[in-house]
Amino acid sequence: MWDAAIKAARQTFSPEFRVVLWKSIGITLALLVLGWFGLQAAADRLVTLSNPTANWIAHLVAGLGAAFGLLFLVTPVTAMVAGLFLDDVAAHVERAHYPNDPPGVALPFWRGLLLSARFALLVLGMNLLLLVLLFVPGVNLVAWLGVNGYLLSREYFSLAALRFRDEADATALRRRHRGKVFLGGLMVAGLAVIPFANLLTPLFATAFFVHLHKQAAASDAKRLGTQGVGGRLGP
Repeated sequence: MWDAAIKAARQTFSPEFRVVLWKSIGITLALLVLGWFGLQAAADRLVTLSNPTANWIAHLVAGLGAAFGLLFLVTPVTAMVAGLFLDDVAAHVERAHYPNDPPGVALPFWRGLLLSARFALLVLGMNLLLLVLLFVPGVNLVAWLGVNGYLLSREYFSLAALRFRDEADATALRRRHRGKVFLGGLMVAGLAVIPFANLLTPLFATAFFVHLHKQAAASDAKRLGTQGVGGRLGP
């Protein structure tokens, strides 16, 4: 896993990733800024006090709350952005590290967009539910990392696997390697809460899970005494 993480980190800053990197950062920043303005506008509507001083303090607190609320938007936003660039990133990783394997097949545009949007809404909904644990110290962070680690691992691994196999096969492979895949998701979730580093999450996570998928496929091939071909289990 650490080997996959190191390879993904190095490739995130490589020349062939540069255009995708800046596009990813730009779109992620734009969506987060829009999200902050939306949260701030909602807070301003909810907070209206007659006393000017109390009103100013309330708006200040609301603004800080809106900024904190961005934490719950980072994961769904990065998931959506990853969906836009997944196939480009995955193709770069496959060419650089697995040149002898058959290349993956990109998902149809609308299916990929639908999967990413569905996942982003799921993550957003789960993070909103986690707000009830906001004022429970210790538990809130552990719950947030656990839920988002699971969701991110499931989605990123599945998207990488779907380039080589159907949905049922991708799900079965993920479940056979659920421990390693979940730990990978925790690593990505941890990156998502670090300011500025979280802007790199879409590219890093995509490259990272391409490697994890290849490792999982190779492990299954070795266990079954078969030869993995491009991530598929061949005879």
